Amino acid sequence: MAELTALESLIEMGFPRGRAEKALALTGNQGIEAAMDWLMEHEDDPDVDEPLDTPIGHILGREPTFSEQGGPEGPGSAAGEGKPILSEEKRQEQTKRMLELVAQKQREREEREAREALERERQRRKQGQELSAARQRLQEDEMRRAAEERRREKAEELAARQRVREKIERDKAERAKKYGGSVGSQPSPPASEPGPVPSSPSQEPPTKREYDQCRIQVRLPDGTSLTQTFRAREQLAAVRLYVELHRGEEPGGGQDPVQLLSGFPRRAFSEADMERPLQELGLVPSAVLIVAKKCPS
Repeated sequence: MAELTALESLIEMGFPRGRAEKALALTGNQGIEAAMDWLMEHEDDPDVDEPLDTPIGHILGREPTFSEQGGPEGPGSAAGEGKPILSEEKRQEQTKRMLELVAQKQREREEREAREALERERQRRKQGQELSAARQRLQEDEMRRAAEERRREKAEELAARQRVREKIERDKAERAKKYGGSVGSQPSPPASEPGPVPSSPSQEPPTKREYDQCRIQVRLPDGTSLTQTFRAREQLAAVRLYVELHRGEEPGGGQDPVQLLSGFPRRAFSEADMERPLQELGLVPSAVLIVAKKCPS
């Protein structure tokens, strides 16, 4: 039996004839192994079974002879040349080798595809980790921006409160400067007996406690009274100014100047006393004063 050609061997191994012829032609008849490599690589191509126009010698798996090419020896020059005859055992052995080669190529292809799949999975996981890290960084940036915004809003709120407090303090200072004390009358408490007042500043008894404020009750000629708290170091003129600002208008529309008197012992305060502090005049921590009309000179 004649030796199988490359084309016949591929057909014997189960490849379609058209596909085998195409593989031999495209690999330049470099052998069955090269053809098998091409078949394994292109078996999934959509056009793998489309026919290919090639010389007949290539289709048969051998180079064209001189007779086929129209050489000088003519078509009958190789007619007497015979091919070695293989026994059935040799033929089966050759077929077995071919099948083992096909199986080897198939294993190599599967291993290559497995490596490629593993690499793709590794790349997919790497991209997933990078995406997760990017998302985490974005969340951290958003949280940091939100914290900075909250700190900025809190600082602005504190600054606004500070401005309000400063304005309140300025308003208080202006009112105190204008009226000589805190402005505003309070409900008149029941009249109380005036405490003893020294007859003169030189005879003031020593105080056992220092007071920062004093409560002054002023009795008006019409029987009403005014009560206000002053600082202990304020001058008596501040009390007179307070009375002049808050006493009611007298009949006739005029406002006569007033003179302040102490209740007990009875004492009329002079213009010089108006420049002295309430603490020095013995009016701390509380005192009752009487307003008498001051006769114009």
